[in-house]
Amino acid sequence: MRILFFGTSDFAVSMLEALVKNGCALAGVVTRPDEPAGRKHTLTPPPVKIAAVRLGIPILQPERLEPDAHPHQMPTADIIVVAAYGKIIPRVMLGMPPHGALNIHPSLLPRWRGPAPIQYALLHGDAETGVTIMAMDEELDHGPIVASVKHPMLDKRYTYPTLHDILARIGAELLIKTLPTWMAGDIIPVPQDESQATFSKMLTREDGRIDWKKSAIDIERMVRAFHSWPSTWTTWTLKGKSLRLRIAEADWTSDMPASSRPGLVWRDGARPLIVAAGCDSLVIKKIGAEGKYLTDAEAFVRGHANIIGAVLG
Repeated sequence: MRILFFGTSDFAVSMLEALVKNGCALAGVVTRPDEPAGRKHTLTPPPVKIAAVRLGIPILQPERLEPDAHPHQMPTADIIVVAAYGKIIPRVMLGMPPHGALNIHPSLLPRWRGPAPIQYALLHGDAETGVTIMAMDEELDHGPIVASVKHPMLDKRYTYPTLHDILARIGAELLIKTLPTWMAGDIIPVPQDESQATFSKMLTREDGRIDWKKSAIDIERMVRAFHSWPSTWTTWTLKGKSLRLRIAEADWTSDMPASSRPGLVWRDGARPLIVAAGCDSLVIKKIGAEGKYLTDAEAFVRGHANIIGAVLG
């Protein structure tokens, strides 16, 4: 069995490493081009490229996958495996290998199709999530379901990095378990229920901005969902200048100050930094000004005592 692997992110690395560990033959890895990163805009390879170099697998980094691309532009393979590639793969490529193309997606499809399923599951307080393997067609996360595994989240307060790693492990195990059965023709894929489809979108920096009119529960979910990117942030007007604050860890409480204006900062004896929300209050545990190190709430208030009584925006 020769596999042509498409992937870009750390989630995809887990799938690639599992394939190699289990003796699968990789015809090649297709990943996105190197991109500028960091303040110095240093050209940086995607995680899958770094892994492929380490594993000695041939790498392709096309700028674009043309809809009319000829199949012979890609290495010959028995099957395509896709995980978090980040681009639409043309139909002609999906139909190139005899066993088609499988995609590993970190949600219970058809819920949370699209590029940010893990963040959206956390953001919406889903009671469960999981991993789905689908037979790919030309539409986004639309193909029939080949296999899936559920993972409960009720009463668990995962951050994005924690849940990402759990689902990456589940996905890798499910892929290795499913591949032989699929290749043998022993799985009949089940069409997705279109009436149940929901969609996640590509996240931007602005998505992390807090609207203090929201409930504290919703804001606390934002903090966990956007822990890696785009982070959760607000602004504080200090001496006529707008200072951006990143909130990295928080809880919520039903307690409210005497004046419950959304965004009002207050404190009590045991909790040094609390912000009134549209419903309930957010208890901030870890915070930092933009460009500065994160610190615990008590240390932040010691250095910025005048934040108490301010209204964040």
